[in-house]
Amino acid sequence: MSARDHYNEVTRLYFFMSQKLQVRKVAEADFPSRFGHFRIYGFEGSISGEAPEEAVVLKMGDLSNPNPPLVRIHSQCLTGDVFHSLRCDCRAQLELALRSIAEEGRGLLIYENQEGRGIGLLNKLRAYELQDQGADTVEANEKLGFDADLRAYALAGPILKFFGVRAVRLMSNNPEKMHALEEAGVHVAERVPAIVDPIQSTEDYLRTKREKLGHLL
Repeated sequence: MSARDHYNEVTRLYFFMSQKLQVRKVAEADFPSRFGHFRIYGFEGSISGEAPEEAVVLKMGDLSNPNPPLVRIHSQCLTGDVFHSLRCDCRAQLELALRSIAEEGRGLLIYENQEGRGIGLLNKLRAYELQDQGADTVEANEKLGFDADLRAYALAGPILKFFGVRAVRLMSNNPEKMHALEEAGVHVAERVPAIVDPIQSTEDYLRTKREKLGHLL
């Protein structure tokens, strides 16, 4: 599939999902953290006949200000976010986003349950085994019978609209996140790079994201 065909397919998918997805808030609470004081929200999104998706949102500050807030859409990474894995840059990007939102005093972090680029935790560990045998992250997912990246970001648009946000400054290196928001009717006023310094154990991983997944690194 050419890059243009891939873009058209992604656009069609997000348009369909944005029209069908039903999103509801299921919980909200106070959330002090070492990065600052947030409100934490739980959301559930579903399309009729399919299993619901879940997302957690951290909100800081007043989002009614007309200036687009800083927003990060972050996919769950247990190994990185919790166990400090140095196989990926996920935790470093998460902390960068939380620090940046706290420095500005307003913004949203949308944390989606899409472990292992959507293949799930145990399959992600199986992919680790294949990577230890020489496969890169894309090849490992494909050897397991999955697409290189199964994630979708249709949930983010309705969540932003719940908060009355129609334009954002999106902290991301992934063009598909920008496509998803634009298709959902949320304008990406600026892309803020989520760049962290590479280390020896992440150099090949980051190179694969740039060369095979089109991330803007």
